[in-house]
Amino acid sequence: MKLSVANLNSHYGPAHILFDIGLEVADGEVVALLGRNGAGKSTTFRAIVGLVEQRSGTIVFEGFDVSRAPTHEIVRRGLGYVPEERRIFTELTVEENLEVGRQSVRPNAPQWTREKLFALFPNLAELRHRPGGRMSGGEQQMLTIARTLMGNPSLVLLDEPSEGLAPKIVEQMVAAIQTMKKEGVSIVLSEQNLHFAKLISDRAYIIERGRICFSGTMAELDARPDIRDAHLSI
Repeated sequence: MKLSVANLNSHYGPAHILFDIGLEVADGEVVALLGRNGAGKSTTFRAIVGLVEQRSGTIVFEGFDVSRAPTHEIVRRGLGYVPEERRIFTELTVEENLEVGRQSVRPNAPQWTREKLFALFPNLAELRHRPGGRMSGGEQQMLTIARTLMGNPSLVLLDEPSEGLAPKIVEQMVAAIQTMKKEGVSIVLSEQNLHFAKLISDRAYIIERGRICFSGTMAELDARPDIRDAHLSI
């Protein structure tokens, strides 16, 4: 198992926000964490990478218990995180942003180079000398993912990768994620867009008010319109 989260409880100050979260990701699998805005998707990701206080539960990544590990150590073990806010360096060019993310090659993960990433995201190849602050939102999203891949992760958490993107860019994002999977990268993506998630995901979890309320394959979710209507409809 690539990632196993069990009985995860987290707080913002005195507020209890995640309740006994449990999820698993197998090698090479794409798993969707679905839910409405504010359901707890981003908080779950932040808790997994150590950016939110965890009170109880276990997080095991590639056989190592990282439940109490600092964020930098979790990332060095090969867990990549693409935040919803993107957080690129706006003053740096595309190539310079990619160099910031460079880490050593890992024996259990594919190796990514700038040219390989430019093949994955052709838009970035055309903009390699452009500062990040002079790029569109979709281009910045691609750059954020590419910068994370420069760390040669074996698993990537993608937070709302399709949010706010034009349909053409969404199509490119689907193709990129499918290629990442073929390369051997395990992926967990948080999404409100069920259609997008269905195009690329093997399984799904639904989170509502900080609790997991569904776990199953995409086919099993398709067969439960009551679940979709209760937890995913706007």
